[in-house]
Amino acid sequence: MKSLFFLLGCLQLLAAAVAVYKQWLPNTNFETASNWDKGRAPCASDVIHFERDKVVSVFVKSPHPVKDMYLPLDGEFILASGAGFAAFDGSWDPGCDSGSAISFGDADGLAWFDPALWQTAASPGELQPGGRIFAVDEERVPCQYDDVIFQPETSFRVNVDSSQGMIHLRSISLMGQTFSSPTAWAEYLRGPSAPRQFHGNGTFQVSGAGCPDKSGCICGNTQDGPRVCAALLGSAGRPCPAPTCRSPLQPLGHCCGVCGATVCLEFTPDFDLQKYQDRLVQAFLSLPEYAGVQMAISKVLKAQTFLGVALRSSTPVIQIVLIDDRTGLQTGTAAEQMAADIMSDIAQHGEALGISSSKMEVATGSIFSAQTGISTSRKILTGTVLSLLFSLLLLGGMLFLYKRGTLRLRAVRLPRLWGGAQGLASPEPASSKGFDNPMFDVPTDTGEPPGAAFFEDTRPETALKDNQVFYLNPLYDESEVDT
Repeated sequence: MKSLFFLLGCLQLLAAAVAVYKQWLPNTNFETASNWDKGRAPCASDVIHFERDKVVSVFVKSPHPVKDMYLPLDGEFILASGAGFAAFDGSWDPGCDSGSAISFGDADGLAWFDPALWQTAASPGELQPGGRIFAVDEERVPCQYDDVIFQPETSFRVNVDSSQGMIHLRSISLMGQTFSSPTAWAEYLRGPSAPRQFHGNGTFQVSGAGCPDKSGCICGNTQDGPRVCAALLGSAGRPCPAPTCRSPLQPLGHCCGVCGATVCLEFTPDFDLQKYQDRLVQAFLSLPEYAGVQMAISKVLKAQTFLGVALRSSTPVIQIVLIDDRTGLQTGTAAEQMAADIMSDIAQHGEALGISSSKMEVATGSIFSAQTGISTSRKILTGTVLSLLFSLLLLGGMLFLYKRGTLRLRAVRLPRLWGGAQGLASPEPASSKGFDNPMFDVPTDTGEPPGAAFFEDTRPETALKDNQVFYLNPLYDESEVDT
């Protein structure tokens, strides 16, 4: 039983360490029609031109008769078994009615950070375009824990200019060899072919190690994000396609806005990215009502903000991007419904899945597109911070006005309620009273102990007899009463 649990644990670790394979699509093969300006491979009676100052590496699969060929100053031909060139004897070539000049294309413009030049899959045997799972633009380019594949029996030339200088990878496979250790890769770079295959200021570092975190790993292409978008949209800065929804979403790592929904997850150490992706695929993405929905899920770095201002710090979150194939007013509605189902599932099972909080944003073709999320605690925190800032601004304003003399503060003296005999101040002398009240004129010095007046007979007759009070009422005319 213990051995069974150990085996299951090993399988889980292996699953967590599985990398994604990224395959380079272009090549510089001699037989590839798109590599020539005529849109076809050279025939025997053609005059073949390679640019004099262009560095090139060309793989040749088969033998070719050649009438005339101009070679570059720095280049190489990699010949397969039985491949080569032979002089053309002038006989008729059925595939080439009349000879002409044909030139090899310029491969220097093919950039490593162009997402359109890569194909992604979970294994080398599944390099198929499309699918229900896609990647944001920055992650379509090889990430730091990915395996890179250059097709066997092909030549290539890649511009590896990079803003970060060092490009981290798990392994590189080319010319039928796989390099997963820094030592073996460094030895290959010292060979004659590497400078003709890779050019630019970037260098590679292979580690042979997969992602060590079961919650996923950051791709690591954020610094080269502008290069990714420049290659995708064109060096002239071609604008993104116009979205069919209001206020399109801008997923992290993606070049253009999208219609659909995003779900942002904050997680605990118990979160497992691969298991959660499988859960979403089985529980939601495989349902018939979500047949047109595509999903991207990965760990990204989200910048911390304070009152809408981005801070230098950032925190890792899980980003889920959902898009669908609906059009018009229905654009993004299927993605919105799936996002709502995911939010409901998180509300019920989020703690068990290692999800501490979640937030959903929606942009659809409908004018009633909304944004919702589980962010009550953040709203309370924001309100508290705003209240504190308002109080500080108010105090600061008062202090500023006081220093300028515009605002004057008057001290208020309160009576002391403690301090023994010193705190009980004797009443002021009678001479300090303010004014006489004709309605209540009580002699000051009665000779009676304090408090005696409280027990006096306060009946009306006694009061009127002892203290006669007279006053003139302007509304009362005595003459009218006599009449």
